[in-house]
Amino acid sequence: MATETVTVDKSGDRVRRMFAEIAPRYDLLNHLLSLNVDRYWRWRTLRSLDLKPGSPVLDVCTGTGDLALSAAKRMGPETEIIGSDFCAEMLQIARQKHVRHLNSHTRLQFIEADTMHLPFEDASFETVMVAFGLRNVSDTDAGLREMNRVCRPGGKVAILEFSKPSWPLLKQGYEFYFRQILPRIGNSVARNSSDAYQYLPQSVSEFPSGKELAHRMANAGLEGIRWTPMTLGVVTLYVGRKPKPNDHGR
Repeated sequence: MATETVTVDKSGDRVRRMFAEIAPRYDLLNHLLSLNVDRYWRWRTLRSLDLKPGSPVLDVCTGTGDLALSAAKRMGPETEIIGSDFCAEMLQIARQKHVRHLNSHTRLQFIEADTMHLPFEDASFETVMVAFGLRNVSDTDAGLREMNRVCRPGGKVAILEFSKPSWPLLKQGYEFYFRQILPRIGNSVARNSSDAYQYLPQSVSEFPSGKELAHRMANAGLEGIRWTPMTLGVVTLYVGRKPKPNDHGR
Protein backbone atom coordinates (compact mmCIF):
# COMPACT_ATOMS: atom_id res chain seq x y z
CA MET A 1 0.00 0.00 0.00
CA ALA A 2 1.24 3.49 -0.79
CA THR A 3 2.41 5.55 2.15
CA GLU A 4 1.11 9.10 2.17
CA THR A 5 3.31 11.94 3.39
CA VAL A 6 1.11 14.77 4.61
CA THR A 7 2.47 18.23 5.37
CA VAL A 8 -0.78 20.20 5.14
CA ASP A 9 -2.81 19.81 8.35
CA LYS A 10 -5.73 17.51 7.47
CA SER A 11 -6.56 16.49 11.01
CA GLY A 12 -10.24 15.82 11.50
CA ASP A 13 -10.79 18.59 14.03
CA ARG A 14 -9.07 21.22 11.86
CA VAL A 15 -10.94 20.26 8.68
CA ARG A 16 -14.31 20.02 10.45
CA ARG A 17 -13.83 23.44 12.09
CA MET A 18 -12.69 24.99 8.83
CA PHE A 19 -15.74 23.85 6.87
CA ALA A 20 -18.06 24.78 9.71
CA GLU A 21 -16.75 28.36 9.55
CA ILE A 22 -17.10 28.75 5.79
CA ALA A 23 -20.36 26.79 5.40
CA PRO A 24 -22.65 29.86 5.04
CA ARG A 25 -20.67 31.16 2.05
CA TYR A 26 -19.43 27.82 0.69
CA ASP A 27 -21.83 27.55 -2.27
CA LEU A 28 -21.43 31.20 -3.25
CA LEU A 29 -17.66 30.88 -3.35
CA ASN A 30 -17.70 27.54 -5.19
CA HIS A 31 -19.68 29.09 -8.02
CA LEU A 32 -17.79 32.39 -7.94
CA LEU A 33 -14.26 30.99 -7.82
CA SER A 34 -14.94 28.37 -10.51
CA LEU A 35 -16.86 30.85 -12.70
CA ASN A 36 -19.84 28.49 -12.30
CA VAL A 37 -18.01 25.66 -14.10
CA ASP A 38 -18.39 23.48 -10.99
CA ARG A 39 -22.01 22.87 -12.01
CA TYR A 40 -20.83 21.46 -15.34
CA TRP A 41 -18.26 19.20 -13.63
CA ARG A 42 -20.94 17.63 -11.44
CA TRP A 43 -23.35 17.26 -14.37
CA ARG A 44 -20.71 15.50 -16.43
CA THR A 45 -19.85 13.22 -13.52
CA LEU A 46 -23.43 12.03 -13.15
CA ARG A 47 -23.85 11.62 -16.89
CA SER A 48 -20.72 9.48 -17.13
CA LEU A 49 -21.91 7.16 -14.36
CA ASP A 50 -25.09 6.15 -16.22
CA LEU A 51 -27.02 5.91 -12.97
CA LYS A 52 -29.95 3.49 -12.94
CA PRO A 53 -33.19 4.58 -11.21
CA GLY A 54 -33.82 2.40 -8.19
CA SER A 55 -30.13 1.61 -7.59
CA PRO A 56 -28.94 3.14 -4.28
CA VAL A 57 -26.30 5.87 -4.35
CA LEU A 58 -23.94 7.20 -1.66
CA ASP A 59 -22.26 10.59 -1.93
CA VAL A 60 -19.48 10.83 0.68
CA CYS A 61 -17.98 14.14 1.83
CA THR A 62 -21.20 15.59 0.44
CA GLY A 63 -20.68 19.04 1.97
CA THR A 64 -23.71 21.17 1.13
CA GLY A 65 -25.11 18.33 -0.96
CA ASP A 66 -24.85 19.60 -4.55
CA LEU A 67 -23.84 16.26 -6.09
CA ALA A 68 -26.42 14.26 -4.10
CA LEU A 69 -29.16 16.77 -4.93
CA SER A 70 -28.25 16.68 -8.63
CA ALA A 71 -28.39 12.88 -8.56
CA ALA A 72 -31.82 13.02 -6.90
CA LYS A 73 -33.14 15.34 -9.62
CA ARG A 74 -31.80 13.01 -12.28
CA MET A 75 -33.00 9.71 -10.78
CA GLY A 76 -36.34 10.55 -9.18
CA PRO A 77 -37.98 9.71 -5.85
CA GLU A 78 -37.84 5.92 -6.30
CA THR A 79 -34.05 5.94 -5.78
CA GLU A 80 -32.40 5.89 -2.35
CA ILE A 81 -29.65 8.53 -2.20
CA ILE A 82 -27.60 9.29 0.88
CA GLY A 83 -25.20 12.19 1.32
CA SER A 84 -22.75 11.78 4.20
CA ASP A 85 -20.34 14.27 5.75
CA PHE A 86 -18.68 14.75 9.14
CA CYS A 87 -19.41 18.50 9.30
CA ALA A 88 -22.84 19.17 10.81
CA GLU A 89 -22.89 22.81 9.65
CA MET A 90 -22.45 21.80 6.01
CA LEU A 91 -25.15 19.16 6.32
CA GLN A 92 -27.57 21.70 7.77
CA ILE A 93 -27.30 23.71 4.55
CA ALA A 94 -27.69 20.55 2.46
CA ARG A 95 -30.93 19.72 4.28
CA GLN A 96 -32.23 23.26 3.80
CA LYS A 97 -31.56 23.00 0.06
CA HIS A 98 -33.34 19.64 0.02
CA VAL A 99 -36.44 21.16 1.59
CA ARG A 100 -36.40 24.16 -0.76
CA HIS A 101 -35.82 22.31 -4.01
CA LEU A 102 -36.60 18.59 -3.61
CA ASN A 103 -38.86 18.15 -0.62
CA SER A 104 -40.89 15.53 -2.51
CA HIS A 105 -37.82 13.30 -2.86
CA THR A 106 -38.46 11.31 0.32
CA ARG A 107 -35.63 8.80 -0.24
CA LEU A 108 -32.89 11.43 -0.22
CA GLN A 109 -31.30 11.96 3.18
CA PHE A 110 -28.20 13.55 4.65
CA ILE A 111 -26.39 11.96 7.57
CA GLU A 112 -23.36 12.86 9.67
CA ALA A 113 -20.60 10.28 9.13
CA ASP A 114 -16.83 10.06 8.74
CA THR A 115 -15.76 8.70 5.34
CA MET A 116 -13.04 6.61 7.01
CA HIS A 117 -15.69 4.88 9.17
CA LEU A 118 -18.93 4.70 7.18
CA PRO A 119 -21.96 3.38 9.15
CA PHE A 120 -23.21 1.11 6.36
CA GLU A 121 -23.10 -2.61 5.75
CA ASP A 122 -20.85 -4.08 3.08
CA ALA A 123 -22.15 -3.82 -0.50
CA SER A 124 -24.97 -1.38 0.33
CA PHE A 125 -24.76 0.92 -2.72
CA GLU A 126 -24.60 0.50 -6.48
CA THR A 127 -22.68 3.76 -6.83
CA VAL A 128 -20.38 5.48 -4.34
CA MET A 129 -19.15 8.92 -5.34
CA VAL A 130 -17.36 11.98 -4.01
CA ALA A 131 -16.83 15.46 -5.42
CA PHE A 132 -13.96 17.63 -4.15
CA GLY A 133 -13.91 15.88 -0.80
CA LEU A 134 -11.54 12.92 -0.84
CA ARG A 135 -8.47 15.15 -0.54
CA ASN A 136 -9.87 16.41 2.79
CA VAL A 137 -9.94 12.90 4.28
CA SER A 138 -6.90 12.59 6.54
CA ASP A 139 -6.12 9.05 5.29
CA THR A 140 -6.84 8.82 1.56
CA ASP A 141 -6.34 5.05 1.43
CA ALA A 142 -8.69 4.42 4.36
CA GLY A 143 -11.35 6.53 2.64
CA LEU A 144 -10.95 4.60 -0.60
CA ARG A 145 -11.18 1.25 1.19
CA GLU A 146 -14.41 2.31 2.87
CA MET A 147 -15.90 3.54 -0.41
CA ASN A 148 -15.03 0.19 -1.98
CA ARG A 149 -16.38 -1.77 0.99
CA VAL A 150 -19.86 -0.26 0.87
CA CYS A 151 -20.06 -0.54 -2.95
CA ARG A 152 -21.83 -3.55 -4.44
CA PRO A 153 -19.85 -6.02 -6.56
CA GLY A 154 -20.10 -4.76 -10.13
CA GLY A 155 -20.88 -1.24 -8.90
CA LYS A 156 -18.88 1.93 -9.46
CA VAL A 157 -16.77 4.23 -7.31
CA ALA A 158 -16.34 7.75 -8.73
CA ILE A 159 -14.05 10.55 -7.59
CA LEU A 160 -14.24 14.11 -8.94
CA GLU A 161 -11.25 16.11 -7.73
CA PHE A 162 -9.04 19.05 -8.54
CA SER A 163 -5.86 18.18 -10.40
CA LYS A 164 -2.80 19.92 -11.80
CA PRO A 165 -2.82 20.95 -15.49
CA SER A 166 0.21 19.69 -17.44
CA TRP A 167 0.30 22.35 -20.19
CA PRO A 168 3.09 24.71 -18.97
CA LEU A 169 1.43 28.05 -19.73
CA LEU A 170 -1.90 27.01 -18.23
CA LYS A 171 -0.13 25.44 -15.26
CA GLN A 172 1.62 28.71 -14.43
CA GLY A 173 -1.57 30.75 -14.67
CA TYR A 174 -3.52 28.15 -12.71
CA GLU A 175 -0.96 28.07 -9.90
CA PHE A 176 -0.88 31.88 -9.72
CA TYR A 177 -4.67 32.07 -9.50
CA PHE A 178 -4.87 29.20 -7.01
CA ARG A 179 -2.14 30.50 -4.71
CA GLN A 180 -2.48 34.28 -5.01
CA ILE A 181 -5.96 35.28 -6.19
CA LEU A 182 -8.28 32.58 -4.87
CA PRO A 183 -7.16 32.78 -1.20
CA ARG A 184 -7.64 36.55 -1.13
CA ILE A 185 -11.13 36.38 -2.58
CA GLY A 186 -12.11 33.39 -0.49
CA ASN A 187 -10.91 34.72 2.83
CA SER A 188 -12.43 38.16 2.21
CA VAL A 189 -15.87 36.72 1.43
CA ALA A 190 -15.87 33.86 3.95
CA ARG A 191 -13.83 35.16 6.88
CA ASN A 192 -12.51 32.33 9.01
CA SER A 193 -9.78 31.54 11.52
CA SER A 194 -8.58 28.38 9.75
CA ASP A 195 -7.04 29.83 6.55
CA ALA A 196 -9.50 27.76 4.54
CA TYR A 197 -8.55 29.25 1.19
CA GLN A 198 -4.83 28.82 1.82
CA TYR A 199 -5.60 25.21 2.69
CA LEU A 200 -7.31 24.63 -0.67
CA PRO A 201 -4.26 25.10 -2.96
CA GLN A 202 -2.04 23.31 -0.44
CA SER A 203 -4.32 20.29 -0.30
CA VAL A 204 -4.65 20.14 -4.09
CA SER A 205 -0.90 20.39 -4.56
CA GLU A 206 -0.23 17.47 -2.21
CA PHE A 207 -3.11 15.22 -3.29
CA PRO A 208 -2.26 12.34 -5.67
CA SER A 209 -3.60 12.65 -9.20
CA GLY A 210 -3.60 10.74 -12.47
CA LYS A 211 -1.82 7.38 -12.33
CA GLU A 212 -0.95 7.81 -8.65
CA LEU A 213 -4.58 8.11 -7.53
CA ALA A 214 -5.60 5.32 -9.93
CA HIS A 215 -2.95 3.12 -8.30
CA ARG A 216 -4.39 3.83 -4.87
CA MET A 217 -7.89 3.00 -6.12
CA ALA A 218 -6.55 -0.32 -7.40
CA ASN A 219 -4.89 -0.99 -4.04
CA ALA A 220 -8.27 -0.38 -2.40
CA GLY A 221 -9.75 -3.21 -4.50
CA LEU A 222 -11.13 -1.47 -7.59
CA GLU A 223 -10.50 -2.43 -11.20
CA GLY A 224 -11.00 -1.04 -14.71
CA ILE A 225 -10.02 2.39 -13.44
CA ARG A 226 -10.15 5.22 -15.94
CA TRP A 227 -9.61 8.92 -15.46
CA THR A 228 -10.84 11.82 -17.56
CA PRO A 229 -9.36 15.33 -17.24
CA MET A 230 -11.84 18.18 -17.65
CA THR A 231 -11.38 21.89 -18.35
CA LEU A 232 -7.79 21.39 -19.55
CA GLY A 233 -6.90 19.29 -16.53
CA VAL A 234 -8.14 21.63 -13.80
CA VAL A 235 -10.24 18.74 -12.48
CA THR A 236 -10.23 15.01 -13.16
CA LEU A 237 -12.95 12.39 -12.91
CA TYR A 238 -11.83 8.91 -11.82
CA VAL A 239 -14.15 5.90 -12.10
CA GLY A 240 -13.42 2.36 -10.94
CA ARG A 241 -15.46 -0.82 -10.69
CA LYS A 242 -15.74 -3.19 -7.76
CA PRO A 243 -15.06 -6.72 -9.04
CA LYS A 244 -17.69 -9.43 -8.80
CA PRO A 245 -16.71 -12.63 -6.91
CA ASN A 246 -16.62 -14.69 -10.14
CA ASP A 247 -14.51 -12.18 -12.09
CA HIS A 248 -11.23 -13.47 -13.49
CA GLY A 249 -12.39 -17.05 -13.16
CA ARG A 250 -12.92 -16.96 -9.41
